[in-house]
Amino acid sequence: MSVLSLKPRPEDVDALMREIGRRARAAARRMAVVPGPAKDEALREAARSLRDAGAAILEANAADMAEARAKSLPAATLDRLALNPARIEAIAQALESVAGLPDPVGRTLATYERPNGLTIERVATPLGVVGVIFESRPNVTADAGALCLKAGNAAILRAGSESLRSATAIAEAMIAGLTRSGLPADAIQLVPTRDRAAVGAMLTGLDGAIDVIVPRGGKGLVARVQDEARVPVFAHLEGICHVFVHEGADLAMARSVVRNSKLRRTGVCGAAETLLVDRACAATHLAPLVTDLLDAGCAVRGDAAARAVDPRVTPATEEDWRTEYLDAIISVRVVDGLDAAIDHIEGYGSHHTDSILTEDEAAAGRFLAEVDSAIVVHNASTQFADGGEFGFGAEIGIATGRMHARGPVGVEQLTTFKYRVRGTGQIRP
Repeated sequence: MSVLSLKPRPEDVDALMREIGRRARAAARRMAVVPGPAKDEALREAARSLRDAGAAILEANAADMAEARAKSLPAATLDRLALNPARIEAIAQALESVAGLPDPVGRTLATYERPNGLTIERVATPLGVVGVIFESRPNVTADAGALCLKAGNAAILRAGSESLRSATAIAEAMIAGLTRSGLPADAIQLVPTRDRAAVGAMLTGLDGAIDVIVPRGGKGLVARVQDEARVPVFAHLEGICHVFVHEGADLAMARSVVRNSKLRRTGVCGAAETLLVDRACAATHLAPLVTDLLDAGCAVRGDAAARAVDPRVTPATEEDWRTEYLDAIISVRVVDGLDAAIDHIEGYGSHHTDSILTEDEAAAGRFLAEVDSAIVVHNASTQFADGGEFGFGAEIGIATGRMHARGPVGVEQLTTFKYRVRGTGQIRP
């Protein structure tokens, strides 16, 4: 019986979640040994099932949208929640894209022989059970489920209350495709309750069933997960991303990259929130960069030098340097060279994505080496902070921690490794 069919009473949430965990652990053991071609065929079958279920998914989404509008949820939330035939097709194509990736499981990461004749291999293996807690984007159901499955894991997915109907319809379609291909239905389980106690239960690890948690949502959700989780977390709290225009920057390139970094999509975690301009080129570069942003409808909050170039620039406060706007707002500061830029990023940044624009290879090399962010960029937009752009097919999130996964978390990052040791009868003296 699929867990989606369970109808828990509030007092049964803890028992429900433990049962979900038990089933996920059992499914993970099976998934760990499923051959790559079988996983790929199951993902393609899931994509076909999604397309076939398009009408049912849209009907579920219409109910979610109606409730969201009745609650007067923000326009940005409504946009993330909304599905249409084109978005459903994009979800199906994403599943097929993940199916086309190389199998990350079983890769030999290293092989060496010891003087005593022992041969040691380090081999990629699945993580096990991945818990994903997300908010309004129903497509995360498919993306996260597909990535976990491709890496040989089982997934426990907890959708936001506003997207539960849509996420359930997507999950049911995917599970139908998996089971037709012979994979366990419990490889992807969607938590079938809006009760927030389900999140707390997942953060405990469900008696050891969950190996890692991935939160996808706003700062409040991520902060709670990072504070309360008793299992490892792949996440970033904020995307306070910087673009540093070094004295060696080409102005035309800088104007293009700065605009794209800030304004291509202002609500994504890779959007630039602070522009730093080298004092050595401020006389030629600062005014065009600031004017471009203002003319494009971006509010600029700047230091004294930035305010001097255009009266539309408002004063930046200390808090602005620490703010992830996720909007058409940027803070601008003039800094005294590369060292000051690196110091600013270290002091105010979130270790997500930071870019330097310069034709000076030595300066770029120092920036890439010394800026301690998950993604560091030379002469390109910060908005390339995306698993798809990295060639990962998709991502389950971006992690800024220093353990295991860092940057976009794709199928390879959803594996760990073990050592295989082969001998011929050796004993240790």
